[in-house]
Amino acid sequence: MLMPARFIDIHIIQSVPFSNLNRDDTNSVKTVQYGNVLRTRVSSQSWKRAVRGVFEDRIGQAALRTRRIGERVTRLLAEDREWPLDLAERAGAHTAAASSIKFELAKNPADTKQSTPNKVLTNAMVYVPETAVAELADLAEEYREALQEAKDIKKPADKSVLPADRVESVLRSRNGVINLFGRMLAEVDNAGVDGAVQVAHALTTHETDVELDYFSAVDDVTATWGDQTGSGHMGHTEFSAGTFYRYATIDLRDLTANIGENPSELRELTTAFLSAFILSLPQAKKNSTAPHTIPDLAHISVRADRPLSYAAAFERPVAASGQGGYADASRATLSEYAEAANRLLGTSGILDSGWAGVDAKDLDGLGTRHTGFDALIGAALDSALTAWPAGNAA
Repeated sequence: MLMPARFIDIHIIQSVPFSNLNRDDTNSVKTVQYGNVLRTRVSSQSWKRAVRGVFEDRIGQAALRTRRIGERVTRLLAEDREWPLDLAERAGAHTAAASSIKFELAKNPADTKQSTPNKVLTNAMVYVPETAVAELADLAEEYREALQEAKDIKKPADKSVLPADRVESVLRSRNGVINLFGRMLAEVDNAGVDGAVQVAHALTTHETDVELDYFSAVDDVTATWGDQTGSGHMGHTEFSAGTFYRYATIDLRDLTANIGENPSELRELTTAFLSAFILSLPQAKKNSTAPHTIPDLAHISVRADRPLSYAAAFERPVAASGQGGYADASRATLSEYAEAANRLLGTSGILDSGWAGVDAKDLDGLGTRHTGFDALIGAALDSALTAWPAGNAA
């Protein structure tokens, strides 16, 4: 049966102090021109990785994205199962070489023109549940005698003694992380998983400037002896600060297609994602900036028509309030835009709308006010899953 459309949109306003949450290839703050002004930007990939870390902790499952799956198997066999290191390395290499994913040999650190036998890197990153490593090690245990007689993997044309179909079966395995976020692995048949979550790049609601922070480091010995002048090291890094708009949406129909009609798991995964999206923060430069804020506001809307981002609310950059600051103006702008969008589209597609935040004032465009983020998430899930074919979850 085709499930009806059901989307959960989450909108965040979050003020972040002096920081550099996401850098480009030159270590510069990522930016974007929007509304003809420069904004600070954090890529969706960066924030999604932060979300995934919190999400995995909440559901007690982990996923592994790596080109070094063979080395992970080697380490488990050598350290946990006490295989001889040379045999464990051969087993790991044969594991990585067994699938239809092409591979290469890692370079010898002492001579980069030479490759290292049994140090196999898959050309594509595999993305599997963390438990897949133990499953692949179990397969190696089963074929231990064949691996003892096998040749080392020394070139990409070498063949594995492990059965490709069983290795690829493990590479197709999923858990809640992969079912929610999806997986791209074209090299293995039927391994792809359509993600049920879409995450936008975060951007400031207002114009921002990138600032250079010049720094120097004191040489403690020089400072104690006083026999020289100058610093031990000098440099500079880029930082910015601002109030961000963040947005993501979950397609419950896609998630149900991935996990099957399992109402309790559907609720668990969705609740964990929404909570992780609210509370996560990319960790770049955390030791020198500690930018550990929480959102000023979270707004969740359950829709039966289509996802709807409110990023256009900030195409015209907000101006600082009379007392200074952009957070208050950003919250008000979000509420006003949501109200205008609802008038334009109609409200028949909205099943639930609510918010929680620090604002003492009501924000009528954002629906029902809740006392906290947990209550907000619970109300949204109650509405999204009630009377839905895969719903009725307790």
